[in-house]
Amino acid sequence: MRSPSTFGRDPGLQARMILTMFLLGAVYVVLMAAVAASGLGIASAIAIAGGLFFVQLVASDKLALRAMHAKVVSPQEAPQLHAMVERLCVQADLPKPKIAIAQTSVPNAFAIGRSQKTATVCATTGIIDLLEPHELEGVMAHELAHVQHRDVMIMTIASFFASIAAFIMQWGFFFGGNNRESPGILPLIAVSFAVYAVSFLLMQMLSRYREFAADRGAAIITGRPSALASALMKISGSMSRVPQRDLRAASEMNAFFILPASPRKAIAGLFATHPPLEKRIAALARLEAQLQGSDLPPARGYRELTRP
Repeated sequence: MRSPSTFGRDPGLQARMILTMFLLGAVYVVLMAAVAASGLGIASAIAIAGGLFFVQLVASDKLALRAMHAKVVSPQEAPQLHAMVERLCVQADLPKPKIAIAQTSVPNAFAIGRSQKTATVCATTGIIDLLEPHELEGVMAHELAHVQHRDVMIMTIASFFASIAAFIMQWGFFFGGNNRESPGILPLIAVSFAVYAVSFLLMQMLSRYREFAADRGAAIITGRPSALASALMKISGSMSRVPQRDLRAASEMNAFFILPASPRKAIAGLFATHPPLEKRIAALARLEAQLQGSDLPPARGYRELTRP
């Protein structure tokens, strides 16, 4: 069994999460200032935004499970999955999260929750049927790495900021687009668009980096990077066989999935939610070779994992 300190936190991911939150906070302040300048009432806007933020932070896990038609299962309902996750949690020194299963043919998995104590990891029936036990173990370790890193909460907050900006844009066009007595609405819509764009790009960039970090965490928890690499290739290869309606229904969760629910390669560059699969596989192969020789120090390990 590996020491919990070997798993640890990823300094690069922590720094990026702090920077993301700082930048999101800055653009949100600009958005609230634009709301005040538009004459719509800053106090009311802050109160509404604060209420929505609280609801999303507290209820985001329930909303995500409902969107995926997932159900939290007991050890009696899914004994093998529970035993697997419990064993991984011992290796990673994590409290055992709730475990859910989504009834869908889309082979995928995700983690949600605002803290380690309130986390839920979810696997679809598609991924359970597709993977061998050692491959599924790698996938579940990947999701537990997200829980360990606490990056799910940051993604939830980032998506909230983007949602608020999108709501203001829609609300502004609907209620204020034809109101010539409210000239402040047009600058507000422009600022909201900018806030949405910045929030979206920050969320996408953080999402790509956190997948590399979770791959590394899973590899160190299990000691078998090749198992996760095999799982990723199987998941990617099977997406083309999933009905399009199932892929569309699951696509809203793409940023949280281990791989996007799409038969096509993800859009490259700033708009990709995940790193290219080829780079993830190559990074895991390098880490496999390193772990076979000796334990990998956390600080050096991530740089080795992501090096081109």
